[in-house]
Amino acid sequence: MSRRCDLTGKSALVGNKVSHSNRKTKRRFLPNLLNVTMISDALGRSFKLRVSANALKSVDHRGGLDAFLLNAKNDVLAPRVRTLKKEIENKQAKAS
Repeated sequence: MSRRCDLTGKSALVGNKVSHSNRKTKRRFLPNLLNVTMISDALGRSFKLRVSANALKSVDHRGGLDAFLLNAKNDVLAPRVRTLKKEIENKQAKAS
């Protein structure tokens, strides 16, 4: 399983670990990923997602999973979450 956030697309970065003697060795900076269950208000279902802590704060800030997905770009989202976004858009289109 790749270390990638389902909502924001954050993934591992590469950098240097620098010792006291200033030697540099490669290291990876991993995102803070959490397994969470989020509820979609429009669909009335819950979904298990692998999300970064930063994305979790962003979802709360934007007013829930549905609002976050409607404003998110498709190229950043995981394929499974893209289908979820389409379901939410279809549901809201039928309600209008």
